[in-house]
Amino acid sequence: MKTKEEIAHNWLPRYTGTPTGMLGEYILLTNFSSAVRSFAERFDVPILGQDRPMQTATNKEGLSIINYGIGSPNAALIMDLLIARNPKGVLFLGKCGGLKESTEIGHFVLPIAAIRGDGTSNDYFPPEVPALPSFKLHKFVSDKILARGQEYRTGVVYTTNRRVWEWDEDFRERLKLLSALAIDMETATIFIVGHKNSIPRGALLLVSDVPVVPEGVKTEASDRIVSERYADLHLDIGIEAMMHIGEEGEAIKHFRYEDA
Repeated sequence: MKTKEEIAHNWLPRYTGTPTGMLGEYILLTNFSSAVRSFAERFDVPILGQDRPMQTATNKEGLSIINYGIGSPNAALIMDLLIARNPKGVLFLGKCGGLKESTEIGHFVLPIAAIRGDGTSNDYFPPEVPALPSFKLHKFVSDKILARGQEYRTGVVYTTNRRVWEWDEDFRERLKLLSALAIDMETATIFIVGHKNSIPRGALLLVSDVPVVPEGVKTEASDRIVSERYADLHLDIGIEAMMHIGEEGEAIKHFRYEDA
């Protein structure tokens, strides 16, 4: 295998246990196996790849969900492998930590950009290249959020490779200087690798904790409560947006920005 495309065609089924042709034209990305189970139960479809690093399910309408794991390297991996499918749109359904008073637990965040603190994205573009979603995809997701009577916040998300940072006062002070709305581990990576591979992409994040104060740091118990209250709605909005965007939405390819 000499080309990126050859590798992707070979590795996508290897990592997911799913033949490339079985994946839909629109993709939901998650790092929670529970979301894949909920999707599969909702549409009465099988989960593939349960013995592989990534699991998938695809409904009859051509929408797939993929649990790619956790962290920016895995996010980059799936966004690279998806060139074998060349999807028309990818939406990341992730959780994030709120960094502002306006980002309360249970709020949705539709980021306008992400700060590239992940490191992984530097292998794709120089640090000066901004990590941006596909505007028209986000516009359509926004419409679906509002149609359900939900509020959302928009702003810049900081993406980091660090998972255990909540104790680090210097890191927390740096987050204040960056004026980010929220923090996560994958959004910037998905935006940058999507840009590199000409894949329209977006992110709908759920605020699951407020880690800049000690009492706001996520625990197993608090995360379980957030999932019980908001996970179904999060998935509902993602499914509705990505199932209908092909029929109702504007074309989501930008004219020049998508050119890698």
